[in-house]
Amino acid sequence: MTDLLVFERECASCGARFIAGVDEAGRGPLAGPVTAAAVIMPLDDIIEGVNDSKKLSPKKRDVLYDIIREKAVAFAVECVDEKTIDKINILSATKLCMKRCLERLNVKPDAVLVDAVALDYPSEIIPIVKGDAKSYSIAAASILAKVYRDRLMEKFDAEYPEYGFSKHKGYGTKQHIEAIKKYGPCPIHRRTFIGNFYEE
Repeated sequence: MTDLLVFERECASCGARFIAGVDEAGRGPLAGPVTAAAVIMPLDDIIEGVNDSKKLSPKKRDVLYDIIREKAVAFAVECVDEKTIDKINILSATKLCMKRCLERLNVKPDAVLVDAVALDYPSEIIPIVKGDAKSYSIAAASILAKVYRDRLMEKFDAEYPEYGFSKHKGYGTKQHIEAIKKYGPCPIHRRTFIGNFYEE
């Protein structure tokens, strides 16, 4: 069993009182925004079951999403849309999204644990490779980002039903690629992501 509080305890021992976890969802899909969440969790009231969002069932994520929002000291979720992703590239869009989340927190963190991305932000930034599987705070952020984005893609599914967004959430499944070839891209497709199999 991985101890998900190692990094948090380390920060606390160096004097950090408020420790934020930051993660994103949706870097890889062909459609929709990239979403990020920043969250400061109380470390004396651990929520059982919090883990890397990819390891949890959608039902479990939904339950934890509500509990995290309820118990968080502070949290923020932000999206950067497909047009901005096409304009500035996905890594820059991800960093922009994460930074916006941190700026929106109503409690300023003393330290920030972030999943593998170096950020330009005034607090101490600690990038952790596969951080969502190693840090409780990043795992909590990963659940917020993932559930928020999944729900957004379900709304887009109602708007553009031919693509099956509620099923694959914009990722490049065979069904999704076939739909793009058949119907062409819709307004939320990332044009820089589909060029290798679709020409406008």
